[in-house]
Parts: sequence; structure tokens; C-alpha cells
Amino acid sequence: MRYPIIAGIDGTEASHDAIDWAADEARLRRVPLHLLHAWLGEMLYAPAGWEVERTRDAGAEALRAAAERAGAHHPELEITTDLVDGYARDSLVTASQDADLLVLGTRGSGGFSRLLVGSTSLHVSSHALCPVVMVHPSERRAAEDRAAEGGVLVGVDSEQHSAGVLEFALAAAERRHWPLKAVYAWSNPRPDSSGPEFPSAYREDQLADAHERRLLEMLADARRRHPGVEVTGTVERAGAAQLLVALSEVHQLVVVGRHGTVRGPMRRLGSVSQAVVQHTHCPVAVVPVD
Repeated sequence: MRYPIIAGIDGTEASHDAIDWAADEARLRRVPLHLLHAWLGEMLYAPAGWEVERTRDAGAEALRAAAERAGAHHPELEITTDLVDGYARDSLVTASQDADLLVLGTRGSGGFSRLLVGSTSLHVSSHALCPVVMVHPSERRAAEDRAAEGGVLVGVDSEQHSAGVLEFALAAAERRHWPLKAVYAWSNPRPDSSGPEFPSAYREDQLADAHERRLLEMLADARRRHPGVEVTGTVERAGAAQLLVALSEVHQLVVVGRHGTVRGPMRRLGSVSQAVVQHTHCPVAVVPVD
């Protein structure tokens, strides 16, 4: 069975960039593109006096325009649409059960669209059962301008937590013929103020060497599985989120894992993933690892 790539659309500029990114990815994966618009939440943004039916009709028109846009770029693509009588966050999470990937634009709120990702995007990236790619307005075009500088940037920590994240990043790089850079950020363990002085095993040089060996082992396996991808890695004593955001300026896609989650309605993004989602300079993929 071919699971589709699903793009959540709302007719805004953020949605247009997400459609373009999703259509490109669906073509590369050779899977259908499914465009979904859940219109009930749009009542919050509708002009005063708009009736429910008018808002629903506007959603149907947005879907039609989105399908036309995607088809114009990729006429060979199988495209379907769905106008859902529901709210976007719930509808997209439900749809993620049968999707290869969700792609969202990030219409922010409060007047800070570049720095404040909308609550729907954050909720979906925290709860979706498949990876989620979020594309800030105009960032797709800016990322393409950086094509000669860098490809996929992926944050890794341990082999246990990073295997799926690294595989997603490698596959993305391979499909688009981009290089991949893996970043392993670390910091000294916090000492117990009431305990003894750090043992020698925790000296900075020993920690750095251990992290370097761990990353080299992960990347050696990655190169074996994806020999066509140019793979490099770096180990830095730094905050992971700050480092990934800074490096995103010269990359076209950042990939992070969804860590720190719990089951049920309180599931959330970990602090690193949330910071990267909010501040990255290129599209970002959040890959569930739990």
C-alpha cells in the first residue's frame, strides 16, 4: 500500500510554500499527494458576518487552488483533496495514522509569524504518528538559494534515540542528492552539589573523545546503508537547539527527533525540538521516536 504525503492547507502564503514542498516530496517518493483542509477553525479568522456555509465554500476553493498549484508543478502527480468538517489539529493528527508524512505551513499568531509557530503546527508536530515537516513562509525559496552550501542537517544524541531520525535524514538527502551533516551536541553532566568532586572519567577531554567515537560509529553505519550520500559529522560542546538553529542558516532541511514525550493528551515536543521548530531558518522535520 502506498501511503500518501498529506499537506494541511488554509489558503495563506504559508500554505502555498507547504504545498510546493509536499508536491516535490511526493514526486520524489512516488506516492500520492493528499491535500486536506479542515474548515471549522477558519471561522476564527473569517470576516465578521460571514456565514458557516461561506467559510466552508472558501475552504473548498482553497483546496481547488491548492490542487491546481501542485498539479501545475507536477502534472504526473496523483492528487486528492479532502474538505473536513472539523478542526485542523484534530483532523491532521487523525490523518497521520495513514500518512507517510505530514507537511504544514506555519501560520503564526500574535504578530510574530516568523518567531511564533501557530498552536496548530505545534500540536500536530507533538501528536502526529508520522514525521511532520513544517515550512515557514518563504523559507522554501530561501533554502533553495542555499543549495550550494548545505543539504540536510540532523541532530543526533544516542544510537538508541537517533536511529530513526538519522534514517529519515539520510533518505531525504538521498532523494534530493543533498549532502548530510550530523550534529552531536553535548555538555558536561551536572555535578551533585552535595557529592564529591567529579571523577576523572568526567574530564572534558575524555567526554569529548567518547562522544566523537559514538558519532563516528553511527555515521559509519549510515555510510554503509546509504553509500551515495556525502555524510559528515561534528561534535560540539554546545546547546543542541542553539547550534542547530545557527547551522540551519546554511542548510535546506533540519531533522530533529521528538524527545521528552509522554503518552496521552499531555504529549509534547521536547525543549530542543520546540526551539528548533520555532526559530529555524529552513524547513524542519520532526520525527517521532517513541
